[in-house]
Amino acid sequence: MSLSRRTKNIIIIAIVVAAGVAALIVSLTRGKNATFEQDYHIADITTVTKIYMADKNNHDVTLTRTIGDNGDTAWVVDGKYPASKPMIDLLTETLNTMRIRSQVNKNAVPNIIKDIAAASVKVEVYQMVYFIDWFGGRLQLFPHEKLTTTYYVGRETQDQMATYMFREGDKVPFVIHIPGFRGYLTPTFSTSPYTWRSHNIVALDVKQIERVQLDILAAPEESFAIYRDGETFAMELTASHTVLPGFDTARVAQMLISMRNLNFDEYAAIVPNANMDTSFREGPRNILTITDTAHVSHEVKTYIKYVNPDDAKAMPNPELYNTFDIDRLYAIVDNKDTVVLQYYVFDNILQPASFFFKKQ
Repeated sequence: MSLSRRTKNIIIIAIVVAAGVAALIVSLTRGKNATFEQDYHIADITTVTKIYMADKNNHDVTLTRTIGDNGDTAWVVDGKYPASKPMIDLLTETLNTMRIRSQVNKNAVPNIIKDIAAASVKVEVYQMVYFIDWFGGRLQLFPHEKLTTTYYVGRETQDQMATYMFREGDKVPFVIHIPGFRGYLTPTFSTSPYTWRSHNIVALDVKQIERVQLDILAAPEESFAIYRDGETFAMELTASHTVLPGFDTARVAQMLISMRNLNFDEYAAIVPNANMDTSFREGPRNILTITDTAHVSHEVKTYIKYVNPDDAKAMPNPELYNTFDIDRLYAIVDNKDTVVLQYYVFDNILQPASFFFKKQ
């Protein structure tokens, strides 16, 4: 007796549903029986889509992985700022490589739990998972983002070689470390957005540069612009619009190459207000404007950075105290972020026109 098509479809659906239930039961059973050493870390870090961290002082940060039109992956901070790739790599590597060193001593559990409740960083890890994930990942259907793991990261151990952590769903905290790494993990889970934001100002190949202009406010006659002129570059004094022939091509090339990965040193959010006010009251020293071939411009206004007067008290001879920081200066990038620059990085850029052109 042959079965009707409708009956065959019902049988197929029943088999699929039964297989799904069986897979779910196996998965749940395996999860209950798995050792903590096997599953405490994030095994497949490529599936992580978002990491949210918050501390007990109402500081929080959200790191989100995005995929561009070209398929490239990038991370953003709080939905709007480009993230620092080295910092993201450190965080994801930590989540992937951390392991249990030991279980917290039974007698110490109440104190450790109390410490974690009072001062810890909550870390939520979201991953892309599938409603149907069968046969060891060979059949995956219906992807969706899901909160998969929540950690509470506490203080370091007494030997400063591991960190106390508690994971939601566990009954006790554990001592967590990275095998072969000398240090503890707590600083990796920072809740400050500035820790995670990129320090990059521009990342342009020479072929992507349209114009670089430096306005020196105290000496406008030394202000200049280097701009694309066909397949090469030309240079002019911007105050008089005088084109400069015969400039030092090696120095100009060195300046343009610096744009490949131009970074500031740190955000100046924690600088004392008095110091900031003194620096910015006098106005900018230079205004650097970098424009790419897509006509997108970035502006960097630089300011003198004064040395903290308190530093003079610790010097053997206060008369030798230098008023100005000879290593760093302040800057405002794109009229948004106040940052600190290193002269070492910007020395080839913040030079007057005469540095690039030998006057006759």
